[in-house]
Formats: sequence, C-alpha cells, structure tokens
Amino acid sequence: MKGILGRKIGMTQVFAANGKLVPVTVVQVDDNVISQIKTVENDGYDAIQIATVDKKEHRSNKPEVGHLKKANTTPKRFLRELRGVNVSDYSLGQVLKADLFSAGEIVDVTGTSKGKGTQGVIKRHNQSRGPMGHGSQYHRGVGSLGTMLPKRVLPGKKMPGHMGSEQVTVQNLEIIQVDLENNVILIKGNVPGPKKSLVFIKSAIKNMDKTNPVLELVSYDTTTDTEDASEEKIAENTTDTTSQQ
Repeated sequence: MKGILGRKIGMTQVFAANGKLVPVTVVQVDDNVISQIKTVENDGYDAIQIATVDKKEHRSNKPEVGHLKKANTTPKRFLRELRGVNVSDYSLGQVLKADLFSAGEIVDVTGTSKGKGTQGVIKRHNQSRGPMGHGSQYHRGVGSLGTMLPKRVLPGKKMPGHMGSEQVTVQNLEIIQVDLENNVILIKGNVPGPKKSLVFIKSAIKNMDKTNPVLELVSYDTTTDTEDASEEKIAENTTDTTSQQ
C-alpha cells in the first residue's frame, strides 16, 4: 500500500499511438513530506502521516509548528494518514514525489464531491417525476411518506436535503502517465471534487498487485513545428521580394 496527496487541476484528453482518445484527469502533486510514522509498539497500529502544501507559520499554532519541526519541514496545510503500509520503507522527513506511482498502475482516488446545496428527491435520489400536464397536481413532489399504521415517517425515508460535499472514493482507476518534470499525474477517467480540490491517490485495495500495460501516447513537438513554419515563411518572403525586383 502506498499513497500521495495532490490537487485536481481539471480534465483533458490524450491520444494513444493506436488512435484511441483517452479522457484523463490532471492531478498536480507537490512535495509530500512524511511528517509522522506510527508503529504498533507506540500507537497500536502501523501508519504514516503525509503533509503537503506549505502554509505561513503565523497562520499555524504552536503544536502544528512543533509537530512538523520534528520532520524538519515547514507548516503544511493538509495532513492525511495512510494505514496498511510497511513503515520500515519510510523515514521521518522523507519527501514523496509524483514518481511514487508509474504508468499502468491501478489506484483508488478519494476526494470531496462537489456541493450541490439543498436538492429535491428527483436530483438527490434519482426518483421519477409525475405528469406535467395541468390536470395533474403531482409534478416533482416527494410522494407518499409512509403508511397509515405507524403514523410516523420511518427512519431512512428518502427526502429532500443536503447533497454533495461528502467524501467519495472512486476505485480501480488507471494511471496513464506520470510527468515528473511538471509534477503531474494523468489518471484515466474522472475523480471526485471540483478543480483545485485535494485528492488522495492510493494503491487499489481490490487490485493492489495488478498493473496494466503502459499505453504509448502521441507526443507533439511544437517547438520543431514552429521553427519549420518560421523558416518556410522567411523563404516565401525572400522569394516574393526577389520576384518583385
């Protein structure tokens, strides 16, 4: 089991060498610092604590500053714990980067879903609406709230209410590419949360040892194309000037 924190930048698409278009989510991965290592002897279980995104020291309280000074790092905005790891593979203050994962690996991504506010039963629970004609007096209502006998609404009844802003995990997503130069990871498909939100990328709990073949992507060298176009334009201008003379 391994994991890393990142920010969801947005979605785009890449092309494979076989002509397939692959929709991907771009996740920016800043330096992740191991801020604490928990062991069975001291804490009752094995885990590591990961911290990322720098925060100004005057916005942190003394316990936060002192806790992260043990790892020789500055205060961080986000701290998350990852269990089920081999703690002997990590050291306090170690920095994790995007190359922790590689293309073809299967991961689970956890994030906070987009907030939708208060919504009705049609959007919140995917219920059906009634007829929209004038004769019908039931359009988008809740409908029956129960039977006559208990004379109360039973617990668990699907009703209007708050929707979204809850932790969601999408399982078995494939990593398409890891760009260490730009510190980004391309994940096939969509991940929960709005843009710039925090996501937690972890090894897939159901396919921890599975790895898909690496997908060969089409690369575009824009620099060469621009230089060739400029040279062609200069040659055309020179030819036109010569012909006019």
